[in-house]
Amino acid sequence: MEYIIVTPRSLSVGGHPLLEKIRKAGFDILFPSPGAQPTEAQLLAAIPGAIGYLAGVERISASVLGQASKLRVISRNGTGVDNIDLAAAKARGIEIRRAEGANARGVAELAFGQLLAALRNLPASDASLKAGGWSRRKGRELEGKTLGIVGCGKIGKLVARFALAFDMDVIAYDLFPDTKFKPSERFRFASLDELVAKADFLSLHCPPAPDGKPVLGAAEIAAMKRGAVVVNTARQGLVDEAAMLAALDKGRIAAYALDAFDKEPPEDRAIIANPNVIATPHIGGFTEESIDRATEVAVDNLLDSLAAAGR
Repeated sequence: MEYIIVTPRSLSVGGHPLLEKIRKAGFDILFPSPGAQPTEAQLLAAIPGAIGYLAGVERISASVLGQASKLRVISRNGTGVDNIDLAAAKARGIEIRRAEGANARGVAELAFGQLLAALRNLPASDASLKAGGWSRRKGRELEGKTLGIVGCGKIGKLVARFALAFDMDVIAYDLFPDTKFKPSERFRFASLDELVAKADFLSLHCPPAPDGKPVLGAAEIAAMKRGAVVVNTARQGLVDEAAMLAALDKGRIAAYALDAFDKEPPEDRAIIANPNVIATPHIGGFTEESIDRATEVAVDNLLDSLAAAGR
């Protein structure tokens, strides 16, 4: 029987009821690494017999795709596809499908939660109290402050609405701005340079640049307001971490929140160890609701593509 590889960690431990749609369609399911992100070796072992692939954020290299003799479709349970060698997939006629916007709410809520946690020093206050101390650190409020949003797609638009509800001003930058999105007179699009210079706080919701260059490099970080807070629930590589660490140590950047890592779990923990960093283990879309939405879209996309291919 032809089988489907399923790798998202939220699905590979205990399964998910929506995966039964795959079995009812006549396919077996293979979990190469239950509960963990698969290694290339595990993918190489699993891929030769797979006709479909419900993928997470693991790297899917040209080497892996070179062994995918039967593979017809890779269906992501999220939006990003920068982890896939798209040229190699195209060369082999493998369709790429995305669950666009399915986890937007979960990611947007986490991003705003991280901003609030940073401004009110919640992690440090909690740790101090649990250690027997009573250390209070003065926080900051959101009203009248400016939030800069880099990448104003479905997630960025939700974050913008949250910020406006807190009586903030919002500046957004997007390579392809949606000029129809006008939620308030307090919202506008601007250049990245203007956004970086004027934002009190900044939230990243964009894909990596094609050349891999950070969106927030040393120059952009240096141009930010002193005491700015940066939230990154998108990709680790969007920020020059050496420059960010230097800015945190000097107090130029007050806090940095990070949810997604190039390698998960990360091997280099220098950024995590900084006391002014709030780090979470890629939980943006890890909510019951987001998992259900993303799984349903990803499964339907996968089965639709296989049906179209006559399988």
